[in-house]
Amino acid sequence: MEEIAQVYARALFEVGSEQGTLEPLAQQLQQFAEALHDNRELAVFCFSPYFTVQEKKDGLHRVVVGAEPAFLNFLEALAERHRLPVIFRIRAAFEALYAEHNRRLPVQVTSAIELDPEIVADLGRRIGEQTGNEIELSSNVDPEILGGIVLRVGNFIMDASIRTRLEQLRREVAQA
Repeated sequence: MEEIAQVYARALFEVGSEQGTLEPLAQQLQQFAEALHDNRELAVFCFSPYFTVQEKKDGLHRVVVGAEPAFLNFLEALAERHRLPVIFRIRAAFEALYAEHNRRLPVQVTSAIELDPEIVADLGRRIGEQTGNEIELSSNVDPEILGGIVLRVGNFIMDASIRTRLEQLRREVAQA
């Protein structure tokens, strides 16, 4: 399924790049995926095999109003090929392509306690300087890590939590 999502995301991304409509396509894809997530009836309609392709296309034209023609064509292509259930993975793949294109790098800082916002901002600033990317910084608290931090920069994870260190120590003692 991931390969399929990558193919469709890349196709939508390339169309948006050619037409200069990347920003609206990104927003419309996000809005549509959120609508599917939030509205059970819409999701059942789009994902159900009981509705014909033509019924789905007609329904999409009624629901998706004012969208880019490329986005409507994209949704129609997904409906024709029975790929609408992959929309959430397509969205994730498209957002990754879009972030890379705009040189945006997601950075997530997880700590056992709430960190001072200045410290988190400084950490994001330093990562931005080293990578040359614009940083999309988020911070959250997870008491289960016990202490330290877990830093996710794009797909890279640096786990400096006490919980991980204790797990490593436990494994070393068990092997000895």
